[in-house]
Amino acid sequence: MRPGIEALLAESLHVVRGQRVGLLTNHTGIDRLRRRDVDLLLGADGVRLTVLFSPEHGFRGAEDRTDLPDAADSVTGLPIYSLYTGTRAPTLSALDSIDVLVIDLQDIGARYYTYVASAVVLARAAAGQGKRVVVLDRPNPVDGETTQGNVRAEPAPVETLVGILPIPMRHGLTFGEMMVMARELYGLGGELTIVPAVGWRRPMYFDATGLPWVRPSPNMPDLESALHYPGLCLFEGTNLSVGRGTAYPFQVIGAPWLDPDAVIKQLQEGGRGKREGLDGVQLRAVRFMPDEPTDAKYDGVQLRGIRLRVTDRRRYDPTRAAVALLVVVRDVHGDSLALRASVLDRLAAGPELREGLVAGRRAAEIWAPWDSSLARYRRWRAKYLLY
Repeated sequence: MRPGIEALLAESLHVVRGQRVGLLTNHTGIDRLRRRDVDLLLGADGVRLTVLFSPEHGFRGAEDRTDLPDAADSVTGLPIYSLYTGTRAPTLSALDSIDVLVIDLQDIGARYYTYVASAVVLARAAAGQGKRVVVLDRPNPVDGETTQGNVRAEPAPVETLVGILPIPMRHGLTFGEMMVMARELYGLGGELTIVPAVGWRRPMYFDATGLPWVRPSPNMPDLESALHYPGLCLFEGTNLSVGRGTAYPFQVIGAPWLDPDAVIKQLQEGGRGKREGLDGVQLRAVRFMPDEPTDAKYDGVQLRGIRLRVTDRRRYDPTRAAVALLVVVRDVHGDSLALRASVLDRLAAGPELREGLVAGRRAAEIWAPWDSSLARYRRWRAKYLLY
C-alpha cells in the first residue's frame, strides 16, 4: 500500500510541477520509509516548496495545548504557520506566496478529530484566492466501512474545530473523502484534486496496510487507542480520566471514587443477564496514576479504573460501549459523576446524550435513534466514496 505522497511523486507530480507549493502537514506526512513530505517535495523535480502550515498539536505533533505559535522547520528553515493559534492574518497572508496548497494529514476515523477542520479553513481561504488544492490521501486506520454512533444533524460553522462535518462518531471515511464532502458543504470552490492511497481497501485496518504507525496526536499511541477513541472520547466531557498521562490513553477510564468491580458487574449482568453494547470488548478492573495529564485530571493521583481491550474488531462498537459505561457509572455513582455540559455537548454534537443521562434513560434508549440516522448517512455518503 502506498500513501498519497508516494502516488503523487510516482504518478501525479504534474499537478504540482512548476508551482509554488504550500504544504499543510505534520509528523504524519511521511512515506513508507518514514521520509518526510517536506524533504520529498523539496527533492522533487520542478517543485518549489515555499511555506508550511500545521494543525492542532503542531508541526511535530508533540504539543497538546492551544494557541500554538508560528515557527520554522529546523531542518529546512521553511516557515511554519500554525492554524491552531489566536490569529489568522499571518496564515492567510502566507497564501500569497503559493500557487497550490497540498494537504497531507492522518485522520483517526472519529468525528472529534480537528485536522479536517483546519484543512477546510485553509482550503477555503486558498480557493478564495484562486489557489488549487491537492489532498494526499491516507487510510482510515479503523476501516472505511464501519459507521457507528450518533450523526451530527447539520454541518457546524467552518470555524468549529471539533466535529464540523455531519458525520457519525465513527465515520468510515478517508481524509480525502471528507475534503470532497466539505467542498460541497462549505462551498470551497476552486480545483480540488485527491491523490488516492494506492492499494487501500475499505475493510482494511491500519495494521493491514504495512505503513508505519505514527502517533497522529500525543495521546494516540497505537491502533488499540484508536479503536476505543470514537466512544471513550465522550468521557472527556465528564470528571473521569480517559488515561491521558499514561501509556494507554483512551483505553481506560477512572477516578478516585470509581468502584470498577461494581460497574463491571452491573454491565455484565445488564439487569437481564445481557452485555448490552459490550460485544467484542473485554473489561477489567485496574489502578493507574496519570502523570502530568494534558486534561489536568487527577495528576499524580492513584485512580481506580476500568481497562478496555478489543477482542473482536468486527463486533465491537465503542460508541455503544461508552454509553453503556456512562449509564452504569451514573447508576452506581450518581452523586460523584459530573457531566461537563459544554464539552460533552460539543463531542456528542448536541445535548441529547447528556439530557438522556440526566433523565435516567437506559443505554438502549439513548442509542435507539442512532440506527435510522446511520442508515441515512450511509446512503448519503456513498457519493463521496473514492475507494
